[in-house]
Amino acid sequence: MGRAVLAVIAVTLAASCGPMTVERAERECFQRARLAASPRGQVAVGVGSGGHARAGLSLSISSDYLQGRDPSEVYNSCVVQKSGQPPSRPLYTRPDWKA
Repeated sequence: MGRAVLAVIAVTLAASCGPMTVERAERECFQRARLAASPRGQVAVGVGSGGHARAGLSLSISSDYLQGRDPSEVYNSCVVQKSGQPPSRPLYTRPDWKA
C-alpha cells in the first residue's frame, strides 16, 4: 500500500509542475511587466492610540526595470515560459495597461 500512495503523490506532483493556462500566466506576468515599466511603492502615515505617529514605506524595484527591459518583452517571454504559448493579446493593447 505504501508504494501505491507514493505513486499517487508522484503523479500529482508531476501534474502540478506542468504549464499553466495562458489566462493565468497573463495575470501573473502582467504584474511583472508593470514592475518592468517602473518601480512601485506605497507610503503610509497614521496616528495610533495614545497619539503615537506611525509611518511606513514599501518600494518594489524589479531587475527587469534596472536592466531597462521592455515591459512588453518581459510580458511575452514570461507568458511563454509559464504556459508554453504566446499571450492572447500584446501587452500594450490590453485595456488595463498603464505604464
